[in-house]
Amino acid sequence: MGRKRSLGFALLAGLAALAVAASGTPGHAAETVRLGYLPVTGHAKFFVAKEQGFFANEGLDVELIEFINSADGINSIRADKLDVGAFGTTAPLAHIAKGADLRIIAGIMGEDASIITTAANASKVRGIADLKGKKVATVRLATGDAVLRGALKEAGIDWKTDLQIFELKNPPAVIEAVKSGQVDAGVVWGPHDLRAEEQGLKVVIRSDTLQPGHPCCRLVVTGEGFKRTATWEKFVRAILRAEKFAKENRKETVDNILKYVKLDRALIEKAYYHGHLEQKSDPNAKGVVKFWTIMQHSGFVDSKESIAKFIDVKIYENALNSLAKEDPKEAFWKNLQKEFKERNVL
Repeated sequence: MGRKRSLGFALLAGLAALAVAASGTPGHAAETVRLGYLPVTGHAKFFVAKEQGFFANEGLDVELIEFINSADGINSIRADKLDVGAFGTTAPLAHIAKGADLRIIAGIMGEDASIITTAANASKVRGIADLKGKKVATVRLATGDAVLRGALKEAGIDWKTDLQIFELKNPPAVIEAVKSGQVDAGVVWGPHDLRAEEQGLKVVIRSDTLQPGHPCCRLVVTGEGFKRTATWEKFVRAILRAEKFAKENRKETVDNILKYVKLDRALIEKAYYHGHLEQKSDPNAKGVVKFWTIMQHSGFVDSKESIAKFIDVKIYENALNSLAKEDPKEAFWKNLQKEFKERNVL
């Protein structure tokens, strides 16, 4: 009887230990977070943080919910169907311009958009000015869409009258429109640029040449959701750990991405590590302000609002500093702290 009781106590102790490991915090159940993502390589840190247990280690039970474009994702955040998401830079800023109460608390990626054409048309589109008089397909409220319109404005081209822009649902639709000749060029993002090339199309212009260092997907919450500051600090800690992991563990990172992005392994690896995708989690307040100014200047948004008050850098700063404090000799965290000061002091 005594032996059975001992075994029973041992079993209960083991189950309790598992519960603590799952929640990340002794005596507390994991906090649920509904996270919206796009099935693209640029969102890899979400997948890594989930699969490597970084979210769980922070006491978060993160549910990943897939969307096919930024417009639908932002609408879901505003409708309280999501707690947080990363849906470009254009989409949250366009909604803020119309009065939405949103907060940018960190980033997931930058750059990575491309303009594609058929092989036959590639020689006719060597620069942004060559799009005058053309038909161009974009994805509604995508970051690359705003970069395109800003670049056209800088080139003295009125995107409202000097060419035709067609807003489609997602990158595969853009690729098909270009392939079929319905449009002369299209704007996509990784890994769809590589998919386009596999289908015989050509990348003729990359967004990092039109607006170097531009931010793309920003982590966004509602003004009400922003009150969960402690939650978002834990969330960003997990994302930062995923950023470090992805830099140091290439094979395992690709393994994690493949669970959420159903494409060829070699293509996924090339898309994430080819150098056109900026993989920083930093909020990049300076970059967002510049992006906002370009959107205003190009006529993409009609607002005189100051975007700075919708950007919070403290959550990221606190998360990063806490990781650096835990491992003060780690150069990775020190470098990010230096970059934070360069990119976020307005």
